[in-house]
Amino acid sequence: MSDQRATTSGSGTQESSLSVDSVGNDEVRPPLPPFTRETATRKVRLAEDSWNSRDPERVALVYSIGSRWRNRSEFANGRPEIIALLRRKWAKEHDYRLIKELWAFDGAHIAVRFAYEWRDDSGNWFRSYGNENWEFNDHGLMIRRFASINDLPIREADRQFHWPLGRRPDEHLGLSDLGF
Repeated sequence: MSDQRATTSGSGTQESSLSVDSVGNDEVRPPLPPFTRETATRKVRLAEDSWNSRDPERVALVYSIGSRWRNRSEFANGRPEIIALLRRKWAKEHDYRLIKELWAFDGAHIAVRFAYEWRDDSGNWFRSYGNENWEFNDHGLMIRRFASINDLPIREADRQFHWPLGRRPDEHLGLSDLGF
C-alpha cells in the first residue's frame, strides 16, 4: 500500500503526493538542497549524464516516486508514467544528445536551459531548445519538473553535438560556449 499524503506547496496549494519514505529513507540523491552554485551545477550535470544514457529506468530514479511533470503538452505523475513518457520519447528521437546548463537556483529550486539534437525515423534532424524548472525534496529527489521545449529543424551538416552516444565528454563545449 502506498503512503499517500497531502502536502502544501510553497504557493500554499494543497496536493496529493507520494512520500519518499514509502520507498525507504535510504533513497537519497546528492547533492542535496539548499543548493550553492557549485552543487546546483553538479546536479545539472548529473541530470544531463542520466538523460544522455537514454535509459528511462535510470533517469526515473532521480525523481521522487510521486514526482509531477509537465513535458511539452504532456503531464506525468509518478515514476511509472515518467518511464512510459521517456520510452515514447526515445522511441521517436534517435541519436539523442543533450546539453544542459544551469540558469538559476535558490534553496530547493533549479532552473535549467538545454538543447538537444536528434533525428526522426525519416532521417530529419532537429535541435530542440528548452527550459526546465525543478523542485527537490530534502532527499535530493526531484518532486516537480516543468519543461517548455521548441523544435528547430536543422540540416545534418548544422549539427553541433557529435560525441559518441552517451555522456558528453568533459572537453565538449557547453551551450554558452556554442553560442546557444
